[in-house]
Amino acid sequence: MSRNAKLLVVVLMLLATSGCVARPEVAANAADTCHWPYGCDVRPENVQEVPTLVGRAALPADTFTLGPSSGSKLPDGINGRKLPFKDQPVQGFSAVLDAGEKDTYWALTDNGYGTRDKSSDFLLRMYRIRADFKSGRGKSGDISFEGYIKLRDPDRQVPFPITNEQGEDRLLTGADFDPESVQRDRAGDLWFGEEYGPFLLHTDATGQVLEAPIPLPGVWSPQNPYLTTPEQADLPSSKGFEGMAISDDGRFLYPMLGGALTYDPIQSRRYIYKFDLQKERYTDERWQYKTDDPKNTITDLAPLPGDPQHRLLVLERSSTASDGVKPTKVYMVDLHDTDASGFLAKREVLELPIPQIESIMALGDRRLLVLSDNDYPFTTNDTEAIVVRADGLPKGS
Repeated sequence: MSRNAKLLVVVLMLLATSGCVARPEVAANAADTCHWPYGCDVRPENVQEVPTLVGRAALPADTFTLGPSSGSKLPDGINGRKLPFKDQPVQGFSAVLDAGEKDTYWALTDNGYGTRDKSSDFLLRMYRIRADFKSGRGKSGDISFEGYIKLRDPDRQVPFPITNEQGEDRLLTGADFDPESVQRDRAGDLWFGEEYGPFLLHTDATGQVLEAPIPLPGVWSPQNPYLTTPEQADLPSSKGFEGMAISDDGRFLYPMLGGALTYDPIQSRRYIYKFDLQKERYTDERWQYKTDDPKNTITDLAPLPGDPQHRLLVLERSSTASDGVKPTKVYMVDLHDTDASGFLAKREVLELPIPQIESIMALGDRRLLVLSDNDYPFTTNDTEAIVVRADGLPKGS
């Protein structure tokens, strides 16, 4: 059995044991909690240890922090949960950044409850989380959160109405933006790639908006606030900026669309764009990436820090379920390497059978951090953070 194949088996087994053994009260209320193909009675001692699985940690699904009531637009009783929630759920992570300390990260939430009309009371935040990674068969550490920053627009930089239009802080919600990616520039400012525009949203390090959202020229999502009617859109819903990398010198952003433009005759084509942070405008360069299947979604794009070839990691989630799970593949691309058709040449690094992978980050020493989005409360899976060593990565990455 290949190293990658062994890794798949181990990850499946580890997650199978975590889904039900650790949370019996969830299993009792949600029939689909134990959806892993090997079931909930797999014993860790029956799983062969694989050294490339470095560690795992989990954040319980029912984790909340202080905030206004949330989920009022959702029906009561989803997976046995009482709605609306009294506080804000610490879930729905769509991107991750290094927080400057060992095993500590900033995790970005997406719009919250899937659609714009259901997410007006879900506050957009980045949570500082700490992962106590455990290694070994069936072992998992805890993820704790240590605070958060609030995305807000007190200076009224956003030129269209938002949910909290008259609030003093003008806190941003999932009805205003759907952030799916984030990078930090050399000045410490944050840049978010979001789906409703799609826009680039620029804030300071505390989450305060610094300028009007920057649109992608010629591309319109159905939720774009400047459209007269949704029929004018040329990008499907939830296919905006899912992933976004930054150049090693901090000069350029590389936002990537999650899906194909509606009029594109090649529906497996996904574009990567180049945004100049000094000039604050898009350049004329863009790259074509071809998915394995036209229905596959790009969920993240991550840089390899210190890589002289400026290669990027692409998370491509399959549209086809295998034993109930839609696997995600990690590919590596080089912006200077295209095939005869003009598409980026891609090389598979890893495949993981984990649902809803939204975030990946290179940690060095060929290690990758993978973070899931549990779509709470529509599933009751814990948020998973897994560190793996991918031998397919270049040395020094």
